[in-house]
Amino acid sequence: MSAAADTTPTTGSGRRTTALVVFESMFGNTAHAARAIADGLTEVGVSVDVVDVASAPEELPADLDLLVVGAPTHAFGLSRPSTRADAVRQGADPDHAAVGIREWLGAVRVPAGATTTVGVFDTHATQVRWLPQGASSTMARAARRRGLSPAGRHLGLVVNDVKGPLADGERQRATEYGRHLAEGRRTAAER
Repeated sequence: MSAAADTTPTTGSGRRTTALVVFESMFGNTAHAARAIADGLTEVGVSVDVVDVASAPEELPADLDLLVVGAPTHAFGLSRPSTRADAVRQGADPDHAAVGIREWLGAVRVPAGATTTVGVFDTHATQVRWLPQGASSTMARAARRRGLSPAGRHLGLVVNDVKGPLADGERQRATEYGRHLAEGRRTAAER
């Protein structure tokens, strides 16, 4: 009887892959998606921390392998203070309006020599299933300006109405995205 091969993602040095999932969520839908992505990463052995953008670190850890950022799409892009204030008027928790992914990505420090890659996802309401541009594109550009390399395709998730919940099957798509990101890290480490 042979032992099964260890499929835990590791870095080139054999260290276990680490990930940080940072999300902005006004009504809780993007938070649910972030946790589903973390579940997919965890399923394949990645060590994951999930944090709301208000609690996200100002400087990324030097040994962070994968950063995943997610936000709701507001006005075809990332939220701004004015769009978050509008969400509060629609019933969102005011505590979620203080800071968004746009501001965090604009200020986060990436250590010199870091090899962190970034995956991005967004949520948007069913009324606008097809978007010419969503929050993901803006996040990806902001991350590249900070010196982070893309980890693969972006993920757009659909939410039933503005307040949610995630549409049928979207939680599963988010979990699969987490696994996909982990597989991409494993492939890169093997090169």
